Amino acid sequence: MYIYLYLNIFTILFPFLLSFDKKVAFYKNWGALFPAILVNAAFFIAWDILFTETGVWGFNPDYLTGIYLYNLPLEEVFFFITVPYACVFIYDVLNAYITRDLLEPYTKAIAVLILLTLPFIAIFNIEKIYTSVTFSLLAIMHLVHIRFFKMQVLSRFYLAYAVHLVPFLIVNGVLTYLPIVWYNNDYNLNRRIGTIPVEDTMYSMLMLLLTISVYEGLRQHKKVKQYKPLAV
Repeated sequence: MYIYLYLNIFTILFPFLLSFDKKVAFYKNWGALFPAILVNAAFFIAWDILFTETGVWGFNPDYLTGIYLYNLPLEEVFFFITVPYACVFIYDVLNAYITRDLLEPYTKAIAVLILLTLPFIAIFNIEKIYTSVTFSLLAIMHLVHIRFFKMQVLSRFYLAYAVHLVPFLIVNGVLTYLPIVWYNNDYNLNRRIGTIPVEDTMYSMLMLLLTISVYEGLRQHKKVKQYKPLAV
């Protein structure tokens, strides 16, 4: 039963089909999106290979095609393409259809809470490497993002992240319930949302923030080039 493959198809199918919606016109941003996905995939695949090798998590062959890239199932590699595509699609749809910046008044408080809380948890759980690495990197990624974008993108990012939690809970719920992906609790807090480790919520936030940071950086760079006045 190739359930992991089917989950990947389910994840990207509707975002891809709706990419040609006239109001969003998501396909017009593919030039920035695909390099952002590539950067994300390169980082997370390397991380995934290392954590799989050390037994932080693993995969149940009963639900896989049996094709591997080193120690990663092909479906896991696809995950780092389909999920960022779908998440950035959510981000752009919300930007197109919700003109009011709903979370702008709360963005700084959310960012400060993340920057204060996550490193604290990481330091006091340093031996639980899924927890400590994920929480530390997410805090660092916030600092990098704020350095380049201030708060102008972050409020929209938090809204997209909140909305993405609905499909996230469905897909990761299936992955961890069967389980297709198993976790060694020696390396995490052993706190779960249903069957999903709480670290997965922060891992997903990190993946989405990295992708959107690169995506927005490339889009802004393109705008600067387009509108840069010609030298006289």
